[in-house]
Amino acid sequence: MPAALLHGPEVHERDMIASSPRRCGAAHAIAVVAGLVTCSFAASAQVKVLISGGFSGPYEKLLPEFERTTGIEVATGSGSSQGTGPQTIAAQLARGVAADVVILSREGLTELIGAKWIAAGTAVDLAQTPIGVAVRAGAAKPDVSTVDAFKRVLLAAKSIAVPSSTSGIFLMKDVFPRLGIAEKINVKPSPRGKGAAAMVASGEADVAVMPVSEIMHAPGVDLAGVIAEEIQLHQVFAAAVVAGSKEVDAAKRLIAFLASERAAATIRSSGMEPPGKRH
Repeated sequence: MPAALLHGPEVHERDMIASSPRRCGAAHAIAVVAGLVTCSFAASAQVKVLISGGFSGPYEKLLPEFERTTGIEVATGSGSSQGTGPQTIAAQLARGVAADVVILSREGLTELIGAKWIAAGTAVDLAQTPIGVAVRAGAAKPDVSTVDAFKRVLLAAKSIAVPSSTSGIFLMKDVFPRLGIAEKINVKPSPRGKGAAAMVASGEADVAVMPVSEIMHAPGVDLAGVIAEEIQLHQVFAAAVVAGSKEVDAAKRLIAFLASERAAATIRSSGMEPPGKRH
C-alpha cells in the first residue's frame, strides 16, 4: 500500500510525490484488469435470436461479420411471425423458449408488444419485401404483373402454396376473396414460407405466393415475378429486444448492426429494401 495511505491526512509533500508513481501504477493495473474483464464479458456474451423466414436471407449472410467484429456469439432459432400452432414465435416465448431478440413481421411484432413480450422502446424496422410468385426452378415463368394476369395464373394452377403467417393471412383473408376466387382455387397453407417453397420444388404445388425475400432464399424455386401494387403487401420485418433479456446491450448491438447502412447492400441483394427506401 502507498505510504500516503499509511500515514493518514498529515502527509509530507515528499511522501506524496514519492507515492505518486506507485499510485499511478496501481491505477494502471486496475484499469488493465477492468479492461480484460470487459473484453472477457463481451467475448462470452451470447445473444439468443428467434427469427421468421422473411429476413433470414440477409441475416444469415450478415451474422458472421457481426460475430467476428464484436466477439458476441449468436444462437439462432426460428419460428413463424403469426398464425397458430407451436411453431409461432409467440407460442415459443409463451412456453419458455429463451430469447433475447426477435426478428419477424411488423404485424407479428405488434402482437408481441401487445402481449408484453417486448422491452419498451427497442423495436427497429430492418427491411421490407413485396409478395411474389414462386415456380419450380427451371419452369416457365408466368406473367403475374397485373391483377388479371395474377388471377389467371391462380385459376389455372392445380394447387397454390402459401405461408400461414403474415403474407398468407393477407392473401387468404383479403386478396383471394377480393378477386372473387377464394372458393375456386386450391390453396395449401404451410406453417412456414420455406414449407410453401418446398411444396413447389417437389411438385406438390404449381406455384407459391409469398414474400420475395423467402423465394430468393429457398432452394428449388425461381421468382416468377412480383404481384401488382393494387393487391400488394410490402411486408416490413423488424427486430426488438425481448422483455427480461439478460443480454440487453449485446442484443441492441446486434439490432443496430442489422439496421445499419453497412447491412444495406446485403439486404438489397436478398430481395428486400431498407425501411423507407422503396421506390
